[in-house]
Amino acid sequence: MTLPTPSSPLTSPAPPFRLWTPEERRASLEEALTHWRHGEDVWVYGYGSLIWRPEFDFLERRLATLHGHHRALCLWSRVNRGTPECPGLVFGLDRGGSCRGVVYRLAGNAVPDFFPALWRREMSTGAYLPRWLNCSTEQGPVRALVFIMNRDNPAYIPALPEAELLAVIRRASGTYGPCTEYVIETANALRSAGIRDASLDRITRLLKEQTNLLPDN
Repeated sequence: MTLPTPSSPLTSPAPPFRLWTPEERRASLEEALTHWRHGEDVWVYGYGSLIWRPEFDFLERRLATLHGHHRALCLWSRVNRGTPECPGLVFGLDRGGSCRGVVYRLAGNAVPDFFPALWRREMSTGAYLPRWLNCSTEQGPVRALVFIMNRDNPAYIPALPEAELLAVIRRASGTYGPCTEYVIETANALRSAGIRDASLDRITRLLKEQTNLLPDN
């Protein structure tokens, strides 16, 4: 009897992929802002590219710790840092542990202008769950909008063995550029902000040391 070969992200078919419609994004945004009072300032938590490319004006920025979730390369990217045929990986907030990031305070009167663009960026496939969660800062706790990973979304992928993770990152590129660039830029931004992520530092070091290394086949 021949045993089936275990599947691998490098050999398995790409999971289903669909962009959300503008109507789906609008409904999600309206639900997230249900309890927001017009004109009230809001906080937004960043843990990945929002640290080095927020794309919105802000009144204040603080280092912040979110408990209950950790930063992980757990989300397939089939547009920005990959393609449907050759997806890359981007960061999501997966369950467990804690995450050091930043929180931005946005002026309340800017929310109607900035939030639709934020939703186009973060909620293009509905892979995240927008939640208002407490974040710890040196100046005290703040309640911030946090995009956590939706494990029920087909774009979610659990932790990969290191060799496969590196291979996926190296081979992928999308409309925003190579996946390798995304990972390294995020690591650089974290260090510049005074945030230490030992796991990401190791991945970045290996990507820089072995730039041309790909697995067999």
